[in-house]
Amino acid sequence: MKSVPHATSLRRAPVQRRSAERLAKILDACADLLDEVGYDALSTRAVAQRAGVPIGSVYRFFGNKRQMADALAQRNLDRYSARVTQRLREAGPDAGWRTAMDTVLDEYLEMKRTAPGFSLVDFGNQIPVGARQGEPNHRVADRLTELLSGYLDREPDEDLRRVFLIAVETADTLVQLAFRVAPDGDPKIIDEAREMLRGYLSRVLD
Repeated sequence: MKSVPHATSLRRAPVQRRSAERLAKILDACADLLDEVGYDALSTRAVAQRAGVPIGSVYRFFGNKRQMADALAQRNLDRYSARVTQRLREAGPDAGWRTAMDTVLDEYLEMKRTAPGFSLVDFGNQIPVGARQGEPNHRVADRLTELLSGYLDREPDEDLRRVFLIAVETADTLVQLAFRVAPDGDPKIIDEAREMLRGYLSRVLD
């Protein structure tokens, strides 16, 4: 089972602080507009106007809106990883895999409820709207294997990655169902998802 690399969507990486701040403004504007008008009505010109930057600044980083959405998805994954890492650091190394699993799920739910644009792009698997492609879940499984292997005192090998991939695919399907049933995620479905994940992971990690 091979990991899936993430090719950056940036035409040019920012090298100065001012350039990095401009890129952040562009992605913030993209996220806000995705919530307001959706992906089909999104345009690079509208993003530039919302961000308060020249249209050339957008094209300096992105050739089209798809590349912007991909970059936003990557930023979401980076921020998600940072939040999970911080919470696990606060919990301490003896908290156990159940705490780690709850952290992974809870932080995903929090971003789904509060992060602008997340409902459409999350980690890159919902554009075009309604498409559920597998590659981003492989990317998330790779990241979780990297983040949690040390915390769980396990080798980050293919067996552990396969476990996380199955858990991610399962959680993804059930969370999508929960948010189709209720705008903030049906709590009973989320509870069932949590129990299913615990049952599966306990067989592997206990």
